[in-house]
Amino acid sequence: MRIIGPDELIFGVDNLEASRAFLVDYGLTDVGNDTFEALDGTAIMLRARDDASLPPALETGSMLRRTIWGVEDQASLDAIEAELSKDREIVKSDGQLLTKDDAGFEIGFQLTRRRPLDLPAEMINSPGAKPGRAPNEIAANEDAEAKPRTLSHIVYFVPDMDVMANFYIDRLQFVITDKFTNTGPFLRPQANNDHHVLFMIQTPPYMQGLEHLAFHMQGPTELMLAGSRMVKKGYESFWGPGRHKFGSNWFWYFNSPLGTHVEYDADMDHHDGDWIHREGPMGPEQAQMFLFENVEKWAPGGPPPGKGGKPE
Repeated sequence: MRIIGPDELIFGVDNLEASRAFLVDYGLTDVGNDTFEALDGTAIMLRARDDASLPPALETGSMLRRTIWGVEDQASLDAIEAELSKDREIVKSDGQLLTKDDAGFEIGFQLTRRRPLDLPAEMINSPGAKPGRAPNEIAANEDAEAKPRTLSHIVYFVPDMDVMANFYIDRLQFVITDKFTNTGPFLRPQANNDHHVLFMIQTPPYMQGLEHLAFHMQGPTELMLAGSRMVKKGYESFWGPGRHKFGSNWFWYFNSPLGTHVEYDADMDHHDGDWIHREGPMGPEQAQMFLFENVEKWAPGGPPPGKGGKPE
């Protein structure tokens, strides 16, 4: 089953105006019909919480109402339909297969809406290596564009991580790349070599919902630039900037009016069938390799921080 990753996430929100503003400020493009796209066409769709077109919300009130997975070809879509129709209702609508997973989340599958990207990577100059940038080409450009390239991954709070994981592994052929003991596994599908497109965290039933979603950026510099712009616009940083251990991706999470955290990420590991997954305890030491704190800019010229200058 050649599933690529999440194509679009559909939300029923309390504040449409604030949610629209957040997604545009985050860097997505408003393409109409309350749909906000990354550069490859993966998207977030907004609706009012009480919109009659939405599937029923979880009892927890999570604003995520449906996750649509993109697949590579019609054969994969047919295989998914054949497999899941064995024990659950499948509704066909506008080219999508709509159903629920074993944790009760509304999901769908479609031929992917992703457009191929042909964009430059972040280039660096490193001693002993061929220069990444031409002479006189500068890297520090505060006016550079910083646009999310593709919907990277989603993380669910789930009441039973084994039930949830087994559905995606056994029924949809996802693969475990790494795992936090007694917390949840990182999963990737057959048609994507990213370290993960799906992660889950074991929580009590009353917390079930979407913990965060993330979009890939060009690289760490673009991530830092986009995150800094969000802070200047008044959005609240939740976690980061920093770099994870499992997946190696740089991250910066923000609180959002969508009832979930929204992350920028960059430079995630890729894996193939030769990879043997790791396992470790969930905790601060395992969650990140390092973590920065966003503070006001400072320059030498007075007392160092904490010595009569900026606070520690």
